Amino acid sequence: MNQDWINALLGGVIIGISVSLMLLWNGRVTGISGIINGALSPVKGDTGWRVLFIVGLFLGGLTLRALNPNVFSGTLPTETWTTVAAGLLVGFGTILGSGCTSGHGVCGISRLSPRSIVATVVFILAGVVAVAAFRKLGVFL
Repeated sequence: MNQDWINALLGGVIIGISVSLMLLWNGRVTGISGIINGALSPVKGDTGWRVLFIVGLFLGGLTLRALNPNVFSGTLPTETWTTVAAGLLVGFGTILGSGCTSGHGVCGISRLSPRSIVATVVFILAGVVAVAAFRKLGVFL
């Protein structure tokens, strides 16, 4: 029986609990782009937790790879340049949208932020349009 939906549900619950605890205990929104931006623009007394958060993301990935290496065994159906271009466009979109999907989509919507709701809808629509256009152009299989 395919249990991918159970893993996705469990991951969503863990993310929801984590961002709720971050807001409750630290009064901070768990937007990854904001956390990284703050770590790259250090302010005394506000950098340590950001660096530890980023290190935790990497350690979590390394731990998952050690425990279940099959999770990382897939290949992308695209060429490397398209992945790099997509990453750069996501980075630009994060700057343009004043945040990323983790900040707006998970944290903003849960706080009923109108700005975050609009931003998340725009992110999703832009993704749908981009995938449709790239498939039409033959960039994606």
